[in-house]
Amino acid sequence: MTKKILVLMGGFSSEKEVSLVSGRTAADALSKINSYEVETVDVTREVDQQIRASFGGQGPDVIFNALHGPYGEDGTVQGLLEFMGIPYTHSGVLSSALCMDKVRAKDVLSAEALTVPPGRVVTAKDLDGRHPMAVPYVLKPIAEGSTFGVVIIREESEPAPAAELLNDPVYGGKAMVEAYIPGRELTVALKGDEALAVTEIQAAFYDYEAKYSANAAPHVIPAELPDDVTAEALRMAAEAGRVMGCRGLSRVDFRWNEEDGVNGLFILEVNTQPGMTPTSLSAEQAAYRGISFSELVQWMVEDASCRR
Repeated sequence: MTKKILVLMGGFSSEKEVSLVSGRTAADALSKINSYEVETVDVTREVDQQIRASFGGQGPDVIFNALHGPYGEDGTVQGLLEFMGIPYTHSGVLSSALCMDKVRAKDVLSAEALTVPPGRVVTAKDLDGRHPMAVPYVLKPIAEGSTFGVVIIREESEPAPAAELLNDPVYGGKAMVEAYIPGRELTVALKGDEALAVTEIQAAFYDYEAKYSANAAPHVIPAELPDDVTAEALRMAAEAGRVMGCRGLSRVDFRWNEEDGVNGLFILEVNTQPGMTPTSLSAEQAAYRGISFSELVQWMVEDASCRR
């Protein structure tokens, strides 16, 4: 029996273009599976009507959520789909909301003895021409993805971020400031509760350009690390996914200060909607484990659920 799959993509967040690429790529792979009928929709604020109108008004059997950023991975569209009773890929409402809010995510992770960089929330009054914490540090939006709005201050001589910066909608009047962790950028994808591998991203700053441009930073998989560090990164990632309630495909990003061995691993964030192309970090790790992109997206569809 044919299963009707509707791919949600695009939307109206700062990550729209990334989402369109993820959605089209996933839809292309899913459409080659004989038992699936696939449609795509560029999401608007009338997404409920778009969903009901799909497949000639019959609606979908499963939603493949390829949205990124606010509204797509913060529990908002997940709550709508729960209300509509349609199974969907990736994490549920609570997990999505927690992981998108970097402050609350850090609170939950640290409460479970998972190491995160020290930091705090700042408002415009904290940015009065002085550095809000000891240099080096990172200033980042509380609920954005793809490194939008991230500022790194490495030297005391650099000017402190201006209070006016927080007027940008990407910040919404407040930001998180946290200690900058020197060292190497690592990431671990989770397929369900299974940690797939450790990848090193060779970039001084893994910003939007390093992620998505033609000059994207090289990935090394498996990362060339001491065995105990690899094992600990895999353990921490799996535990972070469990603690945050992730399901489907997710990803845990780290910084590793190699001078401190296994104690130098810090979780930066848990991503419930990682990029979905064959060269994306999570898909690369799946391929390394012998799982093709087609097999990965099919697993995600079959894993889709509501109220779990």
